[in-house]
Amino acid sequence: MRRRSTLLLVTLVAVLATSMVAQAEPVSPYFYLGPVGGYTLFQDPFTLAGDPDLQLKDNLYAGGRLGFQWLPWLGIEAAGGYTPTQFDVEDGLDINWWHASGNLVLSPWVNPYAVPYVFVGGGYNQLRMKEEDVPAGEDNEVHYATGEFGAGLRFWFNDMLGAMVEGRGVLSLPKESWWEDYELSEMVASAGITLAFGGAARDADGDGISDRKDKCPGTPAGATVDATGCPLDSDGDGVFDGLDKCARTPKGATVDASGCPKDGDGDGVYDGLDQCADTPKGATVDATGCPADADGDGVYDGLDQCANTITGCAVDAKGCATDSDGDGVCDGRDRCEGTAAGLKVDADGCPIEVVERETELLDTGMIRLQDVNFETGKADLLPEAYPNLDIVGHVLSRWPDLRVEVGGHTDSRGSDALNQRLSEARAQSVLDYLKGKFPGLKAEQFSVKGYGEGTPLVPNTSALNMAKNRRVEFTVLNKEVLKKEVERRELLKK
Repeated sequence: MRRRSTLLLVTLVAVLATSMVAQAEPVSPYFYLGPVGGYTLFQDPFTLAGDPDLQLKDNLYAGGRLGFQWLPWLGIEAAGGYTPTQFDVEDGLDINWWHASGNLVLSPWVNPYAVPYVFVGGGYNQLRMKEEDVPAGEDNEVHYATGEFGAGLRFWFNDMLGAMVEGRGVLSLPKESWWEDYELSEMVASAGITLAFGGAARDADGDGISDRKDKCPGTPAGATVDATGCPLDSDGDGVFDGLDKCARTPKGATVDASGCPKDGDGDGVYDGLDQCADTPKGATVDATGCPADADGDGVYDGLDQCANTITGCAVDAKGCATDSDGDGVCDGRDRCEGTAAGLKVDADGCPIEVVERETELLDTGMIRLQDVNFETGKADLLPEAYPNLDIVGHVLSRWPDLRVEVGGHTDSRGSDALNQRLSEARAQSVLDYLKGKFPGLKAEQFSVKGYGEGTPLVPNTSALNMAKNRRVEFTVLNKEVLKKEVERRELLKK
């Protein structure tokens, strides 16, 4: 029963020790010492006054250990202890048992927190009684050489303080025949405190700060730490100094695992600071990473091969202004797109004739063309008529609110009925051409009328006069629209 209680006590001490482990053992070489307490189990009967079967009572044990840990797996230790006991009979005599030994200690499984060990050694053992209690002729003490062996487990709370539990067997070695008559005389179960001194403080994470002072254990190898063992991050990028290959990263920049800032779009402004990600490669950007467009043409500086494009001009992918009709006025600012080649234009890209014809329209309420040529006796337009009609088309395209009559006139050659039909057909042919060339013209704006030879400008007495009478007139039917524009322009002049 006593033996079971002893084992239970030692087990309890071991559990408490392991639950308190927080740090690690010191770094060898170091010395250690400490008191131990436990229980001694006496195995070998004692012979006194011819009685060979006197059994000693098991009892409490007190002792100490002094050792030197030379290598992590090898050390030497001096052990000693004392147990007061009695013969296990009524009115048994008091006996003191003590032992001392030197031991070689092996720690085959090195662990910084819990270190199992085995030991073997030899020493001296003594049982001593009071002289007055010993029968005459008997010695009051018995001593003999011993062999000691056992195993234990040492737990470290930090690099100076630990606890241990162990089981120790003591072999009695008779002087004359120790190799034959050895006996297991005592077994000691014990636990105690271990104090280490003289060794180097353990630094588990290798940051130069001992575990006792290190407030940030587990620092990555190579990181720079402060006096408390916590890693530094001077530029605040999340990568510790010492591991950061790009120190002084601007605050807010996104970095890779080595602490170097990223620039996904290659514009020179780091990700995390770049407010315009995915900037096209080659574009010039501002401090926030947003591309600049100095001339406002929609093509970023750095990609724009035609800087300082005039505002309003349409441009191509290179940022250069386009001029579809080649009149020298860029698309977007050209109010008369599709100008025929060779015509002189004003600042708005409109042919000078367009301006003149618009002035004619405002002054007279009509545009008169006398050089619109058709095939003889037919309504088919000749190509040389197209430029003049195009000018009229440009003018009328700028006046979507006008209602216009297209009137056809002939000279006096031929019958009245023929000239009437021909003038109407030619007027319709002119309108069809304009609507085909200028899709913006609305059909409901126009009407067609043939006047034949009934309204000549001059008498049909010569070829020149007849040419004047062969004409097409575009007459405005709602002249109040023109009047408002005339008044507006007069007001602007003033």
